[in-house]
Amino acid sequence: MSRIFVLLAVLGGAPIGDPVSDLSFVDARYAARSLSELYPARAVVLFFTTAGCPVAERTLPVLAEIEKRFRDAGLRVAAVNVGRDDTIVEMAAQGHEAGAEFPFLRDFDGAAARALSVTLSGQAVLLDGERRLVYRGRVASRFRLGGVSPGASREDLALAIEDVLAGRPVAVPETAAEGCPIERESDRPPDKSVTYARDVAPILARLCVGCHAAGGDGPFPLDTYDLAVKRARAIASAVREGRMPPWFASPRHRGDFVNERVLDEAERRTIRDWVAIGTPLGDAGLAPPPRAEEPAPGGFAIGEPDLVLTLAEEETIPAAGDLDYRYRLFPHVFPDDTWISKIEIKPENRRVVHHANLGWVSLKERFDVNENFVTGYVPGGRPTVLEPGTAFRIPKGATLGLEIHYVPTGREETDRISVGLVFPREEIARRIRHLAITTTRFEIPPGAPAHRVTAAETLSADAVGVGLFAHMHWRGKDFVIRAHPPGGGPPETLLAIPNYSFDWQMPYVWPKGARRFPKGTRLECDARFDNSPFNPFNPDPARAVHFGLQTRDEMMYGFFFYTKEGESLSLRVDPATGRAARR
Repeated sequence: MSRIFVLLAVLGGAPIGDPVSDLSFVDARYAARSLSELYPARAVVLFFTTAGCPVAERTLPVLAEIEKRFRDAGLRVAAVNVGRDDTIVEMAAQGHEAGAEFPFLRDFDGAAARALSVTLSGQAVLLDGERRLVYRGRVASRFRLGGVSPGASREDLALAIEDVLAGRPVAVPETAAEGCPIERESDRPPDKSVTYARDVAPILARLCVGCHAAGGDGPFPLDTYDLAVKRARAIASAVREGRMPPWFASPRHRGDFVNERVLDEAERRTIRDWVAIGTPLGDAGLAPPPRAEEPAPGGFAIGEPDLVLTLAEEETIPAAGDLDYRYRLFPHVFPDDTWISKIEIKPENRRVVHHANLGWVSLKERFDVNENFVTGYVPGGRPTVLEPGTAFRIPKGATLGLEIHYVPTGREETDRISVGLVFPREEIARRIRHLAITTTRFEIPPGAPAHRVTAAETLSADAVGVGLFAHMHWRGKDFVIRAHPPGGGPPETLLAIPNYSFDWQMPYVWPKGARRFPKGTRLECDARFDNSPFNPFNPDPARAVHFGLQTRDEMMYGFFFYTKEGESLSLRVDPATGRAARR
């Protein structure tokens, strides 16, 4: 009986031929969007989906082909996620794995599904150029809950699109569809036993208070009950979307990286339930103590550095405007090879620093901080602290340089960045290295929604993987790093970022010694760029985009950090200078 209900529940509802109101969504970049932003168009498809629904997952690749087939004729397509507990990253991962070039949008409260009388994940609606509902139902008759029918299939959605584009009424405006019933937040009553002290505070202490404490990178502290209650609705919204804590690796890589910061479904539900039932405190004695004080002004989280470098001049950040990257060199040349075990980038005014990348620069070469990348700073990030026995080497005659992206705050502000370096105390066995996987030879066409750029490099020695990092600009859509074994065979996806965020450029660090790669492994980066008008951060969708240092241009860098397998340098370093002692 339940399956019959699923089959027939889609018939009826919002009348075919009626105009549709301007629906609201959240996109894969966490930006608020509306249905009207898909227009002007001659036809618009909204396909409703949830992460893990088999009918939706089987249908999405076919929908991707339909979108490409009719794109130039004026069709626009968007997938609408209606999963009760799905996060934005999970939503984006589904689209990335299906190869979809169209946007994925989140219908958190189910308002869009209700307005269109959609009850199933796997169901589609078609709107004409005047935003009238002209078709509701399945994409094709072959997609069933039990699999894909081997018999002849009626391509219902494609036929309806052809009718609309030809200016004639849709011959079959409504079909029964199979799919997964849409579950809403209101379908599940909250757990009324949840309290702040016992249930919520430990979650915040583990994953949030590192940034959201006095002196931290977060815009407000959350390390006491009163402070958390004050921001309760904002917290519930952020964890519901998966926007906080920030983490962008695909769910398929859950647990692969030691610096992962992710709330699981039960933890997100706990926080949402706590807010829904009125934010009770519970037994205050069960709550973790407030976070310890931050380092004193001028202090470093890595402890007292052995060498502090500070930019020669103070930077002035205007009150408004789009700011280009700034490239600055520290006034210090390393007279010898210098070994580093801890590195911290410390702005004086963290509010204005979007991110900063640090690299060593030879004064005889062109300044490109990415070619010799060392570490980066993002709000909420951690200083670089290497495993004992491992160190960076800054070559003789080099200096350190920064690529800085400042953001206006509404008033003119100033900043000056310092870098703290700690020299190794232990004998150095391994030098940490990196391989930059990049290309500068690309052109992203005007309006392209998912233009692909690839690059590859091959390991010249057996390697022990340390971690990965990806870098693009405002048009970055998604990014994948794969390892192709030297003897052939299927590649392994090391990292997939399905909704790349320019705001959160973070490293992905493996457990010590967990990943090993033989000599001859080919490391491939596969990135897609959204140069379409629908990208809300696109500086100019009418312009072809090439490689460039500024954010109005683009970059595609993948970084693979590693040490050589079996390396044993046996270097002792002078802790006062960072120079290796002579043997």
